[in-house]
Amino acid sequence: MSDDVPGTPVPRPTEGRAPHREPVEPSDGSVFQSHVRAARSEFESQIERARAEFEEANERINARTGRNLLMAILIGLAIGVIVLGSLLFVKWAFIAFAVPLCLLGIFEFTRALQASGRRIDLTSQLIAGIMILGAAFAGYLTHWLVTFAAVIFVVVWRLVAQMAAGDGRGYAEVTTDVLASGLLPIYVAFLGSFTLVLLRQDHGELWLLAVLIVAVAVDTGAYASGVAFGRHKMAPRISPNKTWEGFAGAVLCGLIAGGVLAVLMLQIPLWTGLVLGAAVVVAATIGDLGESLIKRDLGIKDMSSFLPGHGGVLDRLDSILPSMVPGIALFFLFSPMSALA
Repeated sequence: MSDDVPGTPVPRPTEGRAPHREPVEPSDGSVFQSHVRAARSEFESQIERARAEFEEANERINARTGRNLLMAILIGLAIGVIVLGSLLFVKWAFIAFAVPLCLLGIFEFTRALQASGRRIDLTSQLIAGIMILGAAFAGYLTHWLVTFAAVIFVVVWRLVAQMAAGDGRGYAEVTTDVLASGLLPIYVAFLGSFTLVLLRQDHGELWLLAVLIVAVAVDTGAYASGVAFGRHKMAPRISPNKTWEGFAGAVLCGLIAGGVLAVLMLQIPLWTGLVLGAAVVVAATIGDLGESLIKRDLGIKDMSSFLPGHGGVLDRLDSILPSMVPGIALFFLFSPMSALA
């Protein structure tokens, strides 16, 4: 018989069981590290969400504007710093910026024409451009005569090159090549040389800066108001993105910029600044539409891709180059009124 008393629990063996331990409270250091890890994880997730939202918004803007707007702003600011720094502090340093820019414009315009089937000679165009830009530092009559000689030079070069090629190119095609060859140095080098003509005048760097600022203000006003309010097309067959709402924004920004710069920088009467602003609005709009017409004829969107977010050099100079015509004319007309004179 068993000696166990009924109802008495039988003790179980404890071999192989881990000894009971009290839970250990975490130290202050481990608690702090866990908080740091949690905060870092939350911060990284916030950054990731913000980046995703920014990229989504940037893509929507790019889709509407057709350009990388952020890159365009950054490049525009960099160019603005160079222009302001040279014209306000060492005005002759502007030559090192303007001359290569004009030659680059000649290069990309020549390449665009060549890609469309035109026969344009790059070497002669660059030589003509250097001739015209150099003549800007001579007398006014010399400047015009050299420009005329440069145009004759590129036309003769093209005709001689065509005769040497002997490829049976038709009369209409040769005529188009000659006209395009003669247009290029006038459009880029000659209009660009007006910046150098202004630069060598007394206080001409301030007038040059004023024209550039007004032209940029016109371009920016047209772009911003066109994107925000554009509904009615201005010239859909030439430039489908141009609207009358954009033009209204260009007029408003041009007049404001012209008036403010006239009084504060050029020290001429307010009404002369309004005239300057209105003249630049007209010239910039014509230049913008003119280049759009050229690009439509060539079947391209941008002259090149040298400037990300902007296109090519001429895509940014299309409104500035024609604006130099009223700019230099109004300098000689209004500068005697200035307190700087």
